[in-house]
Amino acid sequence: TYYDLYSDYSLIEASFFEQYGIRLRETNDLSWDEFCTYLAGLSEKTALGKIVAIRSEKDPKIIKNMSPEQKRIRREWEQYQLKNMSKEELEDLKKAQYAMAKGFVKAFQNAK
Repeated sequence: TYYDLYSDYSLIEASFFEQYGIRLRETNDLSWDEFCTYLAGLSEKTALGKIVAIRSEKDPKIIKNMSPEQKRIRREWEQYQLKNMSKEELEDLKKAQYAMAKGFVKAFQNAK
């Protein structure tokens, strides 16, 4: 996922109000299942949807042409993700980076 229930809660609140007219702070009868259903159905036009679209973009051309603010949002999310990775996930990431670097060196040497 490209959002965090805790750190993005203000965006979730704003998005629920934008799309559904639901004020989460004033709602006592919303079940967890119903909350999850509404959360999954949020549009890209909501506050959270816009942020998720920026964080999840994969197209390098689109990323290159993002505004400085959009790039900051992406960078902060990547840093947040790294900070919250388990030791195993970090070790897997290091192994993947090493394998890619090794492959690039080999490809460069073969290109000579």
